[in-house]
Amino acid sequence: MTGVGREPQYEAIADEFRDHAADGFFNAFIDRPACLDLIGDVAGRRVLDAACGPGIYAEEMTARGATVVGFDHSPRMVETARARVPGAEFRVHDLGDPIAWLPDASVDLALCALAIEYVDDRTQALTELRRVLRPGGALVLSKLHPTADWLRHRGDYFEPRVVEEVWTGTPSAWAMRFWIEPMEQTVAAISAAGFLVERLVEPRPVPAARAVDPERFARYSTQPFFIAFRCVRR
Repeated sequence: MTGVGREPQYEAIADEFRDHAADGFFNAFIDRPACLDLIGDVAGRRVLDAACGPGIYAEEMTARGATVVGFDHSPRMVETARARVPGAEFRVHDLGDPIAWLPDASVDLALCALAIEYVDDRTQALTELRRVLRPGGALVLSKLHPTADWLRHRGDYFEPRVVEEVWTGTPSAWAMRFWIEPMEQTVAAISAAGFLVERLVEPRPVPAARAVDPERFARYSTQPFFIAFRCVRR
């Protein structure tokens, strides 16, 4: 199967995703709390929100005192983010392209939440994120957990490949294509891009999720779904 390329997968579902991600179980109760915890104190910091989606992370970081600049491949996502966080700067830009409009060492922190698996050259994308970070800066990166991917798709765990998956439990059934790869390849890409992994977490649902969906809370308290890294610039 060929790579993902620049398929505008989220453009067609941008409005649905905006509403779903705001309080959806996986985004609101697993990934977002973990990423915001890993990025830490953002007050007074300039933060890049790479593949920002509808601006939900950016909104929270701005509320915590950050100056946020973000981008997304989907024009509709960028439009939504601008409306949600008028004090931030957002652009239409593909994560797989050089971030030519940002100078070297121009941001203190970067966040890339649940997006790197849509990029064919993940090492190059991470290298660009390192380039725009100031010395001592950190990248928070989250993605689908390789074990969870393998449990759903089976086959050769060690073979990086593009898979197709229909996500249900969303406003409509979303047909998605993305890369899955073993843990060693993700860590190798992080290292090749010039980062060291400072922290690695396998997020479980936060306690508030129990009342929202007890069945999912129990399931994802005992099995992985996402993985998140805090990577420091070497």
